[in-house]
Amino acid sequence: MNKSARKDLYEAPDYYLLDELLSEEHRLIRSTAREWVKKEVSPIIEDYAQKAEFPKHIIKGLGEIGAFGPTIPVEYGGAGLDYIAYGLLMQEIERGDSGIRSTASVQGSLVMYPIYTYGTEDQRKKYLPKLATGELMGCFGLTEPDHGSNPSGMVTNIKDKGDHYLLNGAKMWISNAPFADIAVVWAKDESGKIRGMVVERGMEGFSTPETHHKWSLRASATGELVFDNVKVPKDHIFPEITGLKGPLGCLNQARYGIAWGALGAAMDCYDTALRYAKERVQFGKPIGGFQLQQKKLAEMITEITKGQLLVWRLGVLKSENRATPEQISMAKRNSVEIALDIARNARQMLGGMGITGEYSIMRHMMNLESVVTYEGTHDIHLLITGMDVTGLNAFK
Repeated sequence: MNKSARKDLYEAPDYYLLDELLSEEHRLIRSTAREWVKKEVSPIIEDYAQKAEFPKHIIKGLGEIGAFGPTIPVEYGGAGLDYIAYGLLMQEIERGDSGIRSTASVQGSLVMYPIYTYGTEDQRKKYLPKLATGELMGCFGLTEPDHGSNPSGMVTNIKDKGDHYLLNGAKMWISNAPFADIAVVWAKDESGKIRGMVVERGMEGFSTPETHHKWSLRASATGELVFDNVKVPKDHIFPEITGLKGPLGCLNQARYGIAWGALGAAMDCYDTALRYAKERVQFGKPIGGFQLQQKKLAEMITEITKGQLLVWRLGVLKSENRATPEQISMAKRNSVEIALDIARNARQMLGGMGITGEYSIMRHMMNLESVVTYEGTHDIHLLITGMDVTGLNAFK
């Protein structure tokens, strides 16, 4: 079968009529994103995943559908949308591929959000409009080779040299790093306080080697950020924010997007398995007519429906500025866990066909193995919920 001719037949499940909770604008934003994914992502994504290459030509389209910083105010190039709209965009994009959603999440939640929230007015005007269109692409430097779940242990540091800071250190597992024009970087100053800053490609001593040989997020560009005596002008530092509050505020934004996005991957796997179960005949009837297959499908749609209700309510709270980091943690962990379970069960339903690139399931499954780890691992989010309900810290 010609890959480019592959027809995307996706129909989103809505078992509890949740569309009635969405505004007309929400549904329009979602349908625009869905059509874009069907036209621009689905026909090419398997080939790019096989090649382990990010399809850079879709960046402009991501900007056009509002996927970069949709909640950023219009005056800075954003769309000024609420968090339900942001969630729906991430859901549709990750339905296409987690790696493409990662690119959008990083740009909006981890680059534009901190510049808007923590940056100076000059920084906002300089970067945000170009980031919103994709003319500039960004990445987020927090995780280090030896400090993942415990970012407070970071060793990347800045030293005050009068008219500039000298930045040294390295960051790892950074989405968008190989092609990013700017990086929002977190480093410790001489007093041990964590500070945020914007580092631009072209600054001497700043390099972004690509990470190769991934089995997951293959259509996403991942790399390192290496800082060897990089001179960072003082007007590139975020002025007010210090400590982990800065980067963790960004991660809350990103985790919120993942909570919606991973559900998109789950919905795609369910839709594929349902269609296959109705068409694949064994023992004289479609396999969807057998009890064990119906059990799998019934459990999938139940978990998806519960997840949809969870993220919708979270979106309402987020738009009202009432969502807690702990509520976001719960939704991120839940969505990714059910998406992985659904991907694995869907793969089984397709038998041997489930491991081929003719269907999206195996690609989703491999991608979700990264999503369950990044932006706070499954176990870390469990402990965040545990600490919230008991008041007792299990991290130390």
